[in-house]
Amino acid sequence: MFNDAFFVAVGFVIFVLLLGYLGVHKTLAKSLDDRAIKIQAELDEAKRLRAEAAAVLASYEAKRAEAEAEAQAIVTQARAEAESLAQEAAERMSEFVARRQKQAEGKIAAAEAQATSDVRAAAADAAVKAAEIVLTAEARGAAGETLVAKGIADLKALTH
Repeated sequence: MFNDAFFVAVGFVIFVLLLGYLGVHKTLAKSLDDRAIKIQAELDEAKRLRAEAAAVLASYEAKRAEAEAEAQAIVTQARAEAESLAQEAAERMSEFVARRQKQAEGKIAAAEAQATSDVRAAAADAAVKAAEIVLTAEARGAAGETLVAKGIADLKALTH
């Protein structure tokens, strides 16, 4: 009746009762509870860090979007300024060309007026010379010379 299996069973029961009496099960339970608390704390910390990382990511994405919008605004403003400068340069150029054309037209008109005046003066001088030659040939003597001198003076006064 008392065989080896019986003694092993009795030894096992005594061992378990001894472990229970010494409070090993409480130590094991406390150790497992502490480990569970530690694991839960690590999980909570991981959740907090994940939420924090998500917030940082969202913040950086918002900053990136803001920077892209700002860059786009800068590009748009630069294009508008470039177009404005190009338009202003075109206006200045057309004003410059118009001003130069007006100056050239003024110079041409002045040259035409000068040429007309020169032609009239040359024609008047030629007419005076011709009249002098004709009158000198026809009128000889003191009366003729007085008449010629008076005629020349009158012609010069009329032409100038």
